Amino acid sequence: MENYQKVNRALWDERGPAHAASPDYHVQRFIEDPQFVSPVVRFDLPRLGDLTGLDGVHLQCHIGTDTISLARLGATMTGLDFSAASLAEAQRLAAACRVDIRFVEAEIYDAVAALGPESFDVVYTGMGALCWLPDVRRWGRVVAELLRPGGRFFMRELHPVLWALDDPREDRLLALEYPYFERPEPTVFEAGGTYVQTDAVFTQTRSVEWNHGLGEILTALLDTGLTLTGLVEHDSVPEEARPGEMESIGSGEWRLSDRPWRLPHTYTLQAVKPR
Repeated sequence: MENYQKVNRALWDERGPAHAASPDYHVQRFIEDPQFVSPVVRFDLPRLGDLTGLDGVHLQCHIGTDTISLARLGATMTGLDFSAASLAEAQRLAAACRVDIRFVEAEIYDAVAALGPESFDVVYTGMGALCWLPDVRRWGRVVAELLRPGGRFFMRELHPVLWALDDPREDRLLALEYPYFERPEPTVFEAGGTYVQTDAVFTQTRSVEWNHGLGEILTALLDTGLTLTGLVEHDSVPEEARPGEMESIGSGEWRLSDRPWRLPHTYTLQAVKPR
């Protein structure tokens, strides 16, 4: 098996520019409207609280739309990602929006070395981040080491049950096909598309991924000494995660059109580092 970071970085380096050009990332809206925040961040506004004057880092920030959104809510933001092409798009967008954000190219497991320990009041992680990491406990230690005492971690993520489902079926049954728990062996996918509208044709089609159970994620954070302050499971997701089986419910959110209460789609998790 090739180095998973190399394989996944090539995938994201190719998709970063295509995502920036897609209407689904609302790049032009960000530039034209200085009050606009991403649908992902807007969904959690009641839970985010006041970010004014806080130092924040967005781990695995991709093209920076959520990072810019958090800066517009008052935080002094840093964005970290391993994809140089994605960060180039993030820097261009931040400059066009006249938002001062530091973007750093580094692997997630190298974040403490790249940014410094106890550097942030808020560590934020957005959608579709954890599946690229083979070791969720190591990730939990990174989160804890980046936080200052009294700082908090905030994440909205795709639910591991959703990750474990088989591809959409003609009979519309929800079947568990892929691992729910973290396993040493990754799941390798071959897919030529992406999750946004685009006419781009991709040559990098392989991805190397891991799922992590909700208990494993919580334990990874709690074992570092963080205190859980919030966990909410949602019946919607900010993309059509299962094409042909979902309906738009507005504000960029989608849910199963048939009995959505059967499936946890996403969750929001919060924790704090004791003083």
